[in-house]
Amino acid sequence: MRDYQNLAGNSGIKAYEIRRNAIVIRFNGGATYLYDYDTPGRIHVDEMKRLAIGGRGLSTYIARFGGEYARKLD
Repeated sequence: MRDYQNLAGNSGIKAYEIRRNAIVIRFNGGATYLYDYDTPGRIHVDEMKRLAIGGRGLSTYIARFGGEYARKLD
């Protein structure tokens, strides 16, 4: 996993891993979730990937649009 840059300085996200059809996100509390093209869908996952790489806005985006995840990994 790659550390999330957290350029805004107040994110609840610690790290992420981009996969071909998914993104895995680890939150500061240690919970890790898989978001994929089935749930919450390709549009949301591709935007999460873009925000993760950019290091800003991912936590806010998940709170607004990506609360549904494919599965919890831990």
